Amino acid sequence: MYVPMVELTRGRVVESLHFGAIAVVDASGKRLAAAGDPGLVTFLRSSAKPFQAMPTVESGAAEDLALSDREVAIMCASHLGRDAQVEAVTALLQKAGARETDLLCGTHPVGDPQVAERLLRQRKEPTPLRHNCSGKHAGMLAYSRFHWGKTTSPAGHSYVDPHNPLQEEIRQTVAQMCGLSDQAVEMGIDGCSAPNFAVPLEAAALGMARLMDPRELPPRRAEACARITRAMTSYPEMIRGAGHFDTEFMRAGGGGWVAKSGAEGYLLIGVRAGRRGDPPGVGIAIKISDGDQAERKSALGEAESRARPMVALEAMRQLGLITAAEREGLAAFGPRPIRNWRDIEVGEIRPAFRLG
Repeated sequence: MYVPMVELTRGRVVESLHFGAIAVVDASGKRLAAAGDPGLVTFLRSSAKPFQAMPTVESGAAEDLALSDREVAIMCASHLGRDAQVEAVTALLQKAGARETDLLCGTHPVGDPQVAERLLRQRKEPTPLRHNCSGKHAGMLAYSRFHWGKTTSPAGHSYVDPHNPLQEEIRQTVAQMCGLSDQAVEMGIDGCSAPNFAVPLEAAALGMARLMDPRELPPRRAEACARITRAMTSYPEMIRGAGHFDTEFMRAGGGGWVAKSGAEGYLLIGVRAGRRGDPPGVGIAIKISDGDQAERKSALGEAESRARPMVALEAMRQLGLITAAEREGLAAFGPRPIRNWRDIEVGEIRPAFRLG
C-alpha cells in the first residue's frame, strides 16, 4: 500500500524513511498519477473540513446569517488558537446565536506556543474557542440554529451525533463529492468528537478536484464550492497560521490552489482548472503511513510536519502545476540540508518517490 516518499540521509547513507501513498485525479474522474495504492481507504481527518462546511453554505445558512468569507474560512480551519482566529470563531458564534458553552469540541493545549505562554502567565486555562476545530463546530452550530432554532436536532440529537440530520447530510456530501455511495463512506469519531470519514485516496482527490472545479456539479453545490475556496484562498491565515504549510502554500498560489492538512499524515490539495493548460481542476490526496508527527520548528516556534509539505511540493513539480519561482518561495518546506547543533551539514531530507 505504501512506498518510500521522503528520505533522510546522514553522510551518503539513507538513515530514515517516511512511507506513504498519493493519488492524483482530475475533476472528470480521470486518474492522472499515483504512488503507492491510490485505492487505500483512510480517514480524511481535518482535511474533510471544506466538505463538512458545505451544508452550512449550500443550505443558505451562511447567506442568511451574513457570514463573511473570513468566517467561512475559519469553518474550514485547523487553527492555532491565535487571537485573530478566536475572534473569527466568536463572531461566527454570535451571528449563529450560539455561545462558547455550546461548543462540543472540548479543549486541548493551545497550538501557538506564544499564546500558550501568555495564557500560562495569566493563569488562564485554554477554552473551547482555542481548540483547532472550534471554527468547524461553530459552523455546525450555525447550521443547527438556522434550520431548527436550537443547537440540537428536532429529535434531540446533539449537532455532533452521527444520527443528527446535519451529520447525515455531511456524510452524503462527502460521498457525492467523492463519487461514492453513502454506504461506501466509512465513519468514525474524530478527536473533536464530530464524525469523520474514510474513503479511498483517489476518491478524496476527486472530491478536492471538484471542489476547485465544480462546473459539472448542480448550481447550488457549485456556488457553495466557489464560496468555500474563495474564503480559504482569501484568508489563508485562518486555515492554519503564518509560517505553516497550508497557509504559506495558499499564499504562494495566489488563489490558484487550496491545501488542507489532517491528523495522522493526511493532506488534500486542490488546483484550479487550467493551471497547466488542461481544462479540469486537479485533486491530490496524500497519506503518510507513520502519521507524520510534527518535528521541524518554523520561524515562529511552532512545530511543523516534515514529510507532507515536501511530498506535496514534489508532486506539484512532477505534475507541472507549480513554477520554479513558486517553489523557491516555499523552499523552507522542500529538500534541504540537515544540520547538527553546531550548524554543520550532516545530511539531507529529500523526496524519494516518482509518480506513475
